[in-house]
Amino acid sequence: MNIHEYQAKQVFKKYGIPVTNGYLVNTPIEAEFAMQNLGAPLVAVKAQIHAGGRGKGGGVKLAKSPAECKQIATDMFGMNLVTHQTGPEGKTVHHVYVESACNIDKEYYLALLVDRETASIAIMASTEGGMDIEKVADETPEKITTVHVDPTIGVQGFQLRQLCFGLKLTDKALVRSFKKVVINLVEMFKDKDFSLLEINPLVKTKENTWLALDGKMNFDDNALYRNKDILAMRDFKEEDSREIEASKFGLSYIGLEGNIGCMVNGAGLAMSTMDIIKGYGGEPANFLDVGGGATEEAVTNAFRILLSDKQVKAIFVNIFGGIMKCDIIANGIVGASKQLGISIPVVVRLEGTNVKLGKEIIEKSGLDLISAEDMEDGAQKVVASVK
Repeated sequence: MNIHEYQAKQVFKKYGIPVTNGYLVNTPIEAEFAMQNLGAPLVAVKAQIHAGGRGKGGGVKLAKSPAECKQIATDMFGMNLVTHQTGPEGKTVHHVYVESACNIDKEYYLALLVDRETASIAIMASTEGGMDIEKVADETPEKITTVHVDPTIGVQGFQLRQLCFGLKLTDKALVRSFKKVVINLVEMFKDKDFSLLEINPLVKTKENTWLALDGKMNFDDNALYRNKDILAMRDFKEEDSREIEASKFGLSYIGLEGNIGCMVNGAGLAMSTMDIIKGYGGEPANFLDVGGGATEEAVTNAFRILLSDKQVKAIFVNIFGGIMKCDIIANGIVGASKQLGISIPVVVRLEGTNVKLGKEIIEKSGLDLISAEDMEDGAQKVVASVK
C-alpha cells in the first residue's frame, strides 16, 4: 500500500524526522489561506498522487504570494499529471499540499528497503539527491553507499559512520543529527512494516539542519492489520478499482495492458503463465491468483473482475490442483459462464487433485469452453483465439 507525501510527513513527525510545515488543501481558496497561515514569503504547491517525478510533470510549483498560490492550485486540481512513473495515461490530481519553502544548501538521497536476499534492511544514501536514482546507479554507481542492517539488532555505529563517509559529511553537529535521523528511520521502518521508504531529496539547509523535503512510503499489505493508523491513510482513488474489488474476495490481482485474462492458483504458476503467454506472442492482461483454497464463489468473482476489463478478448484458466481441487474450479467455471454469460473464448487447463472429475464437468457442461492438455497447449490455444 502507498500513501501520499502529506501523509508520509505526518508519519515522519511522529518519529522525530524534521519536515517543513504545510497544509493539505481541497480547494484553491484553501490554498490561498494556507499560505497566509504559514506566513512564509515562498511556498511549494505540490500535487498529491501516488507517483514520483511530479516536478518534471508540472506537479510541483513555487508561489510568492497567496494569490499566486491560489492560481497554481486552481490549475492543479483535476489536472491529468503524467510522470515517468504514471505511464502515458497519467493520474488525476485530487489533493494538493502547500508547504513552506526552505533554504536549500545541498540535496541528498536516502532510502530504506527490504533486501530479501540478505534478510536485512538495506539503507541507500547518495550525494545525488533530487536525481533519478536509477540513472545515478547506472552512470555513477560509486556515488551510492549501501549498508545492510540486521533488523533484530538495528543499525550499528560503524554503519552510520559508513553512510556519513559516503555522503562526505564532516561537520560534527550535522553528522550527529544525521545519525539520529537514520536511527529514527530504521525504528519507523520496523514498527510500521515498510517495504520501501524513500526521501528524495533529504535536504541540508543553510541553517545546517536536515529536512525530509519529500517522502515516498510503501507498506507490506499483509501487515496492515496491525497498523490501523496506516490503513486509515489508504486512498482508493489512487488504486485500480479492479484491484480493490479483488481484495474484497481474497484475490490477488494486478492489472496489466494486454488482452488475455489469466486466472491461476499460486503466484509462481501465475508468473509462469504470463511468461508462456508472452513466449507464444500474446499479451497478458493481468496477474490474478485465486489462491490455494478458492471457492466456487471466488472463481465467479474472479471471472467478473476479468470481464470488467474491456481489453480482455480471451481468458486462460490455468489450475494445478493441490489443496485446490480441480472439480471445485470446474464447477466455478461452469457456474460463472452461465451466470455471467461469458461470450469470449475461455481456455481451461486443469491438472492435479480430482483432475478427471474436473475435466468431466467441463466436457459435460455443454458450454463452449476450450480444454487444454497442458500449460503449453493452453497458451498456444488462448493466443490463437485472440488472433
